[in-house]
Amino acid sequence: MTDIDEALDWQGQPLSCESCVHRSLLAEGLCQLRRACVHDRYARRIDRFFYWNRTLADSYLTHPYFEVRAIAAKFADVFHLPPLLDDADETVRFSALIRLPRKYQLKMRNDPDREVRIRVAYRLEGSDLLEMRADPDYYVRLVVARRLPPESLHLLLHDADREVRLTVAHRIGEEWLNILASDRDADVRLEAARRQNGAALLALLDDTDWRVRYEVASRGEAERLVPLIEDKDELVREMARSRLKGEELTS
Repeated sequence: MTDIDEALDWQGQPLSCESCVHRSLLAEGLCQLRRACVHDRYARRIDRFFYWNRTLADSYLTHPYFEVRAIAAKFADVFHLPPLLDDADETVRFSALIRLPRKYQLKMRNDPDREVRIRVAYRLEGSDLLEMRADPDYYVRLVVARRLPPESLHLLLHDADREVRLTVAHRIGEEWLNILASDRDADVRLEAARRQNGAALLALLDDTDWRVRYEVASRGEAERLVPLIEDKDELVREMARSRLKGEELTS
């Protein structure tokens, strides 16, 4: 017999239908040992029990096992859920949160657990989401950068994390790219360079990263690429020379 075949409660003790307060449900086919049991330690079996017996969920919102509380929150009357936002377990808090109105989601922007805040960031919009731009966790801010409208992204231009700034560089309006083109991280500068043209792109001729200079050599005005024909990087030199040669042939 494997562990998954055993009928054990959340404390590892064997289960028995004979002593269960819900034993009357067994005859009705509304519970089944090792398949649908609220006392089992496996979440799938708990979930199936509440799926079959939704009206019992309210009475299990204070159960000592966090899995029971979290799963009961999926089926309970929504008016019983607000107290669960202060539950000690983040899984329970989030299970309640996803069923509650926006005003409760706003409260959870400052939840102590990053996973809860990440999920909140995926649900909020506009100014409600903007308030999370200074979250201490980089991934929360990354979600914010991915979901804010481009016109608000300038507020994240100087975020401490490169991944956040990289996302901003990919989505922000072109009028802000010159700031990101001088970012301390080469990947951020490269992303900005890929979206720039004309004089803004040529301003990056002397960038310290060869990939940025290669981007300039690839798309900059050919007649302005002379400084790059002696570049220290071979690929940049070849691209610049190829562009200049092509310009001469078409002149």
